[in-house]
Amino acid sequence: MTAPDPIAEVEEIVVRARAAQQQFEATGSQALYDRAAAAAAWAIMEPARNLELAELAVQTTGLGNVPDKLTKNHRKTLGLMRDIQSAKTFGVISDDAETGITEIARAIGVIGAVVPSTNPGATPANNIINALKCGNAIVLSPSPKGVPTCVRLIEHIYAEFDKTGINRDLVQMLPGRGSKEGTQRLLEVSDLVVVTGSQNNVKRAYTCGTPAVAVGAGNVTVIVDETADLDQAATKITASKTFDNATSCSSENAVVILDAIWDDFVAAMARTGGAIVEDEAGIVSKLWPDGHLNREVIAQDASDMIQALGLTGSVPEGTEFIGVETSGIGPDHPLSGEKLSRVLAMYRARDFDDAVEITQRIQLHMGAGHSVGLHSSDDERALTLANAIPTCRVIVNQAHCFATGGAFNNGMPFSLSMGCGSWGGNSIDDNLHWKHFLQTTKIVREIPAREPAVEDIFATYWAETGA
Repeated sequence: MTAPDPIAEVEEIVVRARAAQQQFEATGSQALYDRAAAAAAWAIMEPARNLELAELAVQTTGLGNVPDKLTKNHRKTLGLMRDIQSAKTFGVISDDAETGITEIARAIGVIGAVVPSTNPGATPANNIINALKCGNAIVLSPSPKGVPTCVRLIEHIYAEFDKTGINRDLVQMLPGRGSKEGTQRLLEVSDLVVVTGSQNNVKRAYTCGTPAVAVGAGNVTVIVDETADLDQAATKITASKTFDNATSCSSENAVVILDAIWDDFVAAMARTGGAIVEDEAGIVSKLWPDGHLNREVIAQDASDMIQALGLTGSVPEGTEFIGVETSGIGPDHPLSGEKLSRVLAMYRARDFDDAVEITQRIQLHMGAGHSVGLHSSDDERALTLANAIPTCRVIVNQAHCFATGGAFNNGMPFSLSMGCGSWGGNSIDDNLHWKHFLQTTKIVREIPAREPAVEDIFATYWAETGA
């Protein structure tokens, strides 16, 4: 029997998606778009389904843990639904008599979305909800390990679609375990590409010839200064670092601690489950045994990580993560990069200026544009950090991985994909959210002329230059 042609399969899927999207838009309404988005959201949030998807994700990817996947699936989806609840994405969305411009929401068409194995339920659900809210169809290309979870998620979405007659072809995925050739073709024939995951996929997205929204690599560095509440900082860093076994791109990878509070912060960290390991060379050799991250350490429970790193019996009972003091930064110092594990690099800084310089060097090595954190009671230092570091976000006095992608106690949009601006090689500098799945048509009417006199524009400049 002749094997299926992966390129032809992708093209057939996109043809069906395009036909479904055109009908969805032609017969659309805000109520219809909202109902489709709600159907996809309930498909992952319904408690029994959420549990099934969380268990399947951990079982098939070997990454993260079930309780935190449950929390992530629920809170990320609930927060997204809150964000889009009142968003107008159909018909006239603004009408400004002063400018004479009427703005009409328009769907983009077929979204091609590449999603990672670290969040095989939450990330595709987020993309699907955003796409449907804005009148689009979407075709997913999950990573091979994420395929079973993605398949089951879509089955649940179809069950919800069938309740109100929504066309199943609005949400599809590439068949089987996918292929590079099939994914590449999806990127080429979609109307918009959305990519979260490896930087290889991000580069392919930006060179495929289709408009693309892709996000950069994380490597979060957090400063703890002498004005911080050390117990609160340690508690928040621990909660963030250990959540879902550090699968998040927003999980802390390095913490920079001022010398004046080093001992006190290490003690605070120990009270929350952090253990300092002084054998930097030993940790590096176990974490990167062949130059690549050790799969027995990546995104594993604390006990498994400790065993894989050869630390059994040498760290206290109840250790949740380990900190390794280091000073090296750059390609020859892997601890300064992303570790995707419960391992935290720890740097000493002489003072705050030194801490900013260390953070800048780490970000320029890896993670530029993504986000940094600050635990401090001096608000001016957040402004200093924001002006000094190539970053799109400075997270202040919060558990970083909870805050960066949106939280109920901050103003960031709920998302699992963080744009990193030009620093990270991205076209966006904010969290991927519903506005990125929408375009508009403007009706432009004539208004009374507002032409200024030349002197109105240049009077100040002339005065300053003597022109």
